[in-house]
Amino acid sequence: MSELKSIRVDGLGKCYRIGAQRRKAQTGIVALRNSLMAPLAYLKQKMTAATEEETLWALRDVSFDVRPGEIVGIVGRNGAGKSTLLKILSRITDPTAGHAEIRGRINALIEVGTGFHPDLTGRENVYLSAAIHGMRKAVVDAHLDDIVEFSGVAKFLDTPVKRYSSGMTVRLGFAVAAHLNPEVLLVDEVLAVGDADFRKKSLGKMPGVAASGRTVLIVSHNMGAILSLCTRAILLEDGRLVADGVAQEVVSTYLSRGATHSGEAHGNEMLRPGQKLKIRRLRALNVQGNVAGEFQKSRGVCIEVVFDVLEPGRGYVVNLQLFSLEFGCILTTSSWDSDVDSGAQRRWEEGRHVARIMLPTELLRGGEYWVKATSAMPGVSVLDEMDEELRFVLMDSDSPLAKHAEGRRGVILPILAWDIRRDDEGRTTKKGGV
Repeated sequence: MSELKSIRVDGLGKCYRIGAQRRKAQTGIVALRNSLMAPLAYLKQKMTAATEEETLWALRDVSFDVRPGEIVGIVGRNGAGKSTLLKILSRITDPTAGHAEIRGRINALIEVGTGFHPDLTGRENVYLSAAIHGMRKAVVDAHLDDIVEFSGVAKFLDTPVKRYSSGMTVRLGFAVAAHLNPEVLLVDEVLAVGDADFRKKSLGKMPGVAASGRTVLIVSHNMGAILSLCTRAILLEDGRLVADGVAQEVVSTYLSRGATHSGEAHGNEMLRPGQKLKIRRLRALNVQGNVAGEFQKSRGVCIEVVFDVLEPGRGYVVNLQLFSLEFGCILTTSSWDSDVDSGAQRRWEEGRHVARIMLPTELLRGGEYWVKATSAMPGVSVLDEMDEELRFVLMDSDSPLAKHAEGRRGVILPILAWDIRRDDEGRTTKKGGV
């Protein structure tokens, strides 16, 4: 008897026609006129196969199986085909080749507000979304209080969704998706829109979903989340599956492919409407202030983050997270750290800002590290998140523990002061003769 599979993907491919399709675009009137005046030429144009230069394979010959109860991370750079895969699995788009079999009910959180009608209230949209996924009203009634509490939008439940912020919309959408007990849950990077507290709560929900026998597929650029949540990961590159296995090994493969440890990473140039802050660049600097990709542990590493404040305001926070492959997230530091008591009240003026932070390398092990930059208004929304991580290597050849670190376990590697004294009073003495 074959092993039960929640998802079975076999030779899946998705091809888009580009370039030539745009050049031949016509209005309905023009197309009708051409079909009447020159029907053979019109049919030839429609039936001509696109050349290789005019096609893009977003996915090509992708095959894998997922068992019930697995949490599988899907990683890859922008344009690798991750979101296309989820859209095919959720039946938003049809595959060009191959097929996928899914056992059970699916709920997908791929874009902010997916399945929500802007003119309906939050309460109405909960019932609408549930109905679309085949849930009866009685089931929604039983879960409504939990959905509202988890989403944190109780105050606005009877307000039209078009009045919600993007963060409120995604919180409600995720709460519906997670509480209506789908057998398969598909989650895209859309959770990056939520605030930091909600993202933490959402990620904490995943193990409970999987423990109940449901399957979760997560697309994320956050390698720390992939390592902490997933035992298995799939790596896509240029639409093809290039690695499938233990999450730690796949993440290592992903980070090492094309990695040069240049010591510098840049954010994309796209700006969202109304964006308040944009992270532009991360750099790793040595003691001379020069960019480097390799550092001696004893000489320290300075991380420089460059960001633009696009709209003056208060409550903006820039965060840096340091990751290692073996231990995941090592530490998080925030712009609030320089003034914890009044950091939230600092007013940020419009313009470019440069911040530099010294990492506590005396506590770190030698090895490869990467830094991820995010910005948020805590409890409100995420302002920006850099997709590209800054990677560098920390070498340990001249520290006091260089020769003894191998046998020590733990996330950090400190040298602690031991106060050792001879205890003559507590020494056991032998009475009597030998």
